[in-house]
Amino acid sequence: MPKTEKGTSHSIRPVSKRPPAWCRYTTEEVEALVIKFAKEGHNPSKIGTILRDQYGIPLVKPIMGKTITQILRDAELVPSLPEDLESLLKKAGRLYVHLEKNKKDLPNKRALQLIESKIYKLSRYYKRENILPPDWEYEARTAFIK
Repeated sequence: MPKTEKGTSHSIRPVSKRPPAWCRYTTEEVEALVIKFAKEGHNPSKIGTILRDQYGIPLVKPIMGKTITQILRDAELVPSLPEDLESLLKKAGRLYVHLEKNKKDLPNKRALQLIESKIYKLSRYYKRENILPPDWEYEARTAFIK
């Protein structure tokens, strides 16, 4: 194996599409946990992390046959904005506030441009897939900050 500058050690998803034999949760239990955490206000990636770390459920899809987002969509608990777009909007909002205070911060001005280009690209994709309404538009001044 050739020597690389970066490490090659990382976690790899299991090859098998079947649930692991050591995972003793039923589909009803997993679905109840996902819905419970969604009602508590957790986003889908946070739900997956909680299930992995606290409950020992490696992946929801092999057990349930559908993803966490699909479970939330069936239970009508899916958030109005996709999670990746929402996090980009939060980041852009924070940068926008920062740049209003620090007008000469050019590296962060460039970072805001890059984030906004990602927002535009993702919004086009989500409009094409009918996840966002066709009239949805990003406005820098109204990007929400949390």
